[in-house]
Amino acid sequence: MEFKELISKEKSELEKLLTSNRAKLRELRFKDSNKQLKNIREIRSVKQLIARILTTVNKQK
Repeated sequence: MEFKELISKEKSELEKLLTSNRAKLRELRFKDSNKQLKNIREIRSVKQLIARILTTVNKQK
């Protein structure tokens, strides 16, 4: 998801996205620790998306 798309969303939608992506990151970390994750770069993309969401939430304040 790009930054332009995040700007147009409401704060409640952003919070839902944030919680779902944090849960996804947690699952990816567990899979990585158990050597079940094949695409390790997915962790990086989820982290970047979380950072983008937090940036938009802080800008809206």
